[in-house]
Amino acid sequence: QVHLVESGGGLVQPGGSLRLSCAATGELFSRYAVAWHRQGPGKQRELVAAISRGGYTNSVKGRFTISRDNAKNTVHLQISNLIPEDTGMYYCKAVFNDVVSWGQGTQVTVSS
Repeated sequence: QVHLVESGGGLVQPGGSLRLSCAATGELFSRYAVAWHRQGPGKQRELVAAISRGGYTNSVKGRFTISRDNAKNTVHLQISNLIPEDTGMYYCKAVFNDVVSWGQGTQVTVSS
């Protein structure tokens, strides 16, 4: 199982950009598929982007770009043109077979 730590969140104005990072420690991170989820105030947690261990990506929202650097055991989420509805806690999740690991999350607040 891997241990995940998210970073890069903060307060940003509408229209701005953020790059979130998910750093992993533990066994071979390259084996894991990784996804970013978010949970807005009063909302359910939802998937925003995912990347397979082979590097294939899926973004639910076009303003979100996911990438991974297996040499650094890191996955990034680039968010562009932020809107207030993007406010929430962003979580990283790693999956390998039936092993699932979650990070503690990083807060993103979009406000003027």
